[in-house]
Amino acid sequence: MTTVTLWRPTGPTELALVEESGWRAWPPRLPDQPIFYPVLNEDYATRIARDWNVKASGVGYVTRFDVAAEFLDRYEVQQVGGQTILEYWIPAEDLDELNANIVGRIEVVAEFR
Repeated sequence: MTTVTLWRPTGPTELALVEESGWRAWPPRLPDQPIFYPVLNEDYATRIARDWNVKASGVGYVTRFDVAAEFLDRYEVQQVGGQTILEYWIPAEDLDELNANIVGRIEVVAEFR
């Protein structure tokens, strides 16, 4: 199986829910969060965790996880800034299926305070 490595900047509330899942799933989106945004490179995730999550909640985490490439093939990569500002836009209603296509565990690779 071919996988794609993705990163997700996250705050402490979301990370606690990931931990509750056994590090295997992202929690459902809130009503005002219609899209789940994993990013395609660690640098971009680091900038968000360090510059946005820390300001919002005092701590920001960078997570890494692998997803079956076949699942991601149905979504286009979105360039939302410079050449390395890349992310997938996964509709909230597809999050359970994304979680089912995570290979291995979600890992914390960096923490910023």
